[in-house]
Amino acid sequence: MSVRKLLIVVVLAALVALFFASGLGRHLTVASLKEHREALVAFAAEHRLGAVALFLAVYVLQTALSLPGAAVLSLAAGAVFGTLAGTIYAVIGATAGATLAFLVTRYLFHDAVQRRVGPRLAAINRELESAGLHYLLFLRLVPIFPFFLINLGAGLTRLPLRTFFIGTLVGIIPGGFVYVNAGASLASIDTPADVTSPRVLGSFGLLGLFSLIPLLYRKLKRST
Repeated sequence: MSVRKLLIVVVLAALVALFFASGLGRHLTVASLKEHREALVAFAAEHRLGAVALFLAVYVLQTALSLPGAAVLSLAAGAVFGTLAGTIYAVIGATAGATLAFLVTRYLFHDAVQRRVGPRLAAINRELESAGLHYLLFLRLVPIFPFFLINLGAGLTRLPLRTFFIGTLVGIIPGGFVYVNAGASLASIDTPADVTSPRVLGSFGLLGLFSLIPLLYRKLKRST
């Protein structure tokens, strides 16, 4: 690893360590959000642009560094900015942060991984280059794997950046809306898990399956 890459790894590790050492994670809870909601709403009403900029900066940093608290931030978006604006800000923050995580992972580790196991990943890389959007939409819509693992894992493959960005932007809108909308009615929420009922998860699953229909049709057409 080059000196530049090593320096980036050290800086990222230091930021993550600082987050946990500072105890900031204690404030990324539903209880803390409820306690400070009135103050946050008042600040946003008086300093709209500053509040939006601060929220986006925090969300991007949280997602880019794969830190805990994304669900609470989405709830906060609804509690402070309302459902429509909150969804827009949360989706922008999550997409930008995920894209940064993808780019950093690709820059630091992609070449090394491809050199070591590239031949074994050849079929996967070809599939992702041709139909990666469908797979990514499925993974974004259906919460099978953690959000941050998809960001990091995609960066190690040959999935095009444009595909990753579009798939992430579109794929997280339904889930983002659900959490932000729940945050607008924060009094009824005690933990982020309260938002994802079996019915909601089932709806996400159906959306994920719909995203694979064009891919399945294409494969079926090739085989006939």
